[in-house]
Amino acid sequence: MQLIENPQGNYRFLTGIAPYSAGVVALPGYEIVRVTLHTPLPYRQGFAQIDRQLQSQNRPRQALCAVELRLPKPLSFAGFGEFNQGYRALLADWQILIGDHNPIARTNVAPAVQPPAEPSLYAFSYTLPAQTDRPTFIVAGAGDLRDQADLSTAAVVRPGETSAQALREKAHCVMGVMQERLAGLQMDWSQVTAVDLYTAQPVQPFLRQEILNVIGPAAIHGVHWFYSHPPIADLAFEMDLRGVRQELRQ
Repeated sequence: MQLIENPQGNYRFLTGIAPYSAGVVALPGYEIVRVTLHTPLPYRQGFAQIDRQLQSQNRPRQALCAVELRLPKPLSFAGFGEFNQGYRALLADWQILIGDHNPIARTNVAPAVQPPAEPSLYAFSYTLPAQTDRPTFIVAGAGDLRDQADLSTAAVVRPGETSAQALREKAHCVMGVMQERLAGLQMDWSQVTAVDLYTAQPVQPFLRQEILNVIGPAAIHGVHWFYSHPPIADLAFEMDLRGVRQELRQ
C-alpha cells in the first residue's frame, strides 16, 4: 500500500483495489466529518444527497472520502465485481478517481435483519477545513480474506466454516488487516474513536482476546456490532474503524 495525497480532496489515501481505497486521513488544516443517514437511500439517490451536503458546505465533490453502503443480500464474487463496475463508473463521472487509483474508502455489508430493497447509502464522510491538531481518518472495511486484493474463494479464511475456532481465525486475520491499514495511515489505536464489527455469527467467544485486547486504548469506546453479513456470500466477518471528531445525522 502507498499513502498518496489527494490535493483536491484535502486528504491522503492508502491505495487499495479498483472498487475502494484501504483508508483515508485528512491533511493538516482539515478534518473528516462523518454523516449517517437516518433512513438509507438507494445509493445513486444517496450520492445526490452527498452532492447537496457538499454544496451546502462549499466543498467540491472531491472532498468525499468514504462511503458506507448496505446491500439487500450478500453477492457472489462475480456479482460483487459487477456491482463494483457501476459504482466505480459513478466515481469516474464525479471526477474523483486519481489516475487508476480510487481514493474513496468504503464499507459495504448486507444487514441480516431488515435489509434494504436495493443497494443503499447508509453513511458518508468528507473533508472540511478545521483548526485542529487532531488527525482524523477512516479505515475501510475488510472481510476475512487472507489477501484483500484476491476476491476469490481461494483467499477466504476457512471457507464455509463458522465454528468458534474458525471465527476466531477469521477475526484474527481481519484484525491484522486493520492494524496494517492503521499503521499505513500513520495512526495508532489511541486515536481510534469507533470500531465496527459486521457478522451474523456470535462475537462473544473471540471478542475479548482477538478484538478488545488488541485495540488497547480504543477499547474504552467499546465496539459497535452490526448484525450483518459481509458483501460476499463466502465471507463471515468484516470490520472497519475510524477516528473522527464530528459525527452528524441526517
